[in-house]
Amino acid sequence: MNLHRLVPVLPLLAVLSFPALATASDDDAAAIKKAEAAVAMFKKADPSLDRFFKSAKGWAVFPSVGKGAIVVGGAGGKGILFEKGKPIGTTSLTQVTVGLALGGQTFSEIIFFENDLALTKFKGGDFSLAAQVSAVAAASGAAAAAKYTQGVAVFTAGESGLMFEASVGGQGFGFKPFGEKKK
Repeated sequence: MNLHRLVPVLPLLAVLSFPALATASDDDAAAIKKAEAAVAMFKKADPSLDRFFKSAKGWAVFPSVGKGAIVVGGAGGKGILFEKGKPIGTTSLTQVTVGLALGGQTFSEIIFFENDLALTKFKGGDFSLAAQVSAVAAASGAAAAAKYTQGVAVFTAGESGLMFEASVGGQGFGFKPFGEKKK
């Protein structure tokens, strides 16, 4: 191929390929659909959550978090981070607990970020839920009285299982923006 013919179209190729680099992969698209289904489930369970969706700077949705313990326990899940209502990347949740805990369960979780500082900390990887942060179980009207604590509000909805412990304190998180190459 003659190189001088290719040079004029290189800028066009670069412009056309850029959106593909910044969009979600097929796996990410499936994760977004799961997160959106979880959001719909939360909104149906508690319509008063709407005020958080309208006012929050962003929210992290974990459609399925698995948790198990026999005194020492752990939890983990993958989700999607939304900023101003748009999915911007994938996120992960991990938690280790020690104390009175027995059983296993799966649940969904949404973390709302009240301000830019809380959202920026989450995106920067400098974020974990403090011990005094507690989750509100999604049920009709429960969000009406819920308030932010340290810039976050956390809501959970049970999927299955029985667990004698329901803390979210100590959860740690990771974040990867869409389009960022895996290391």
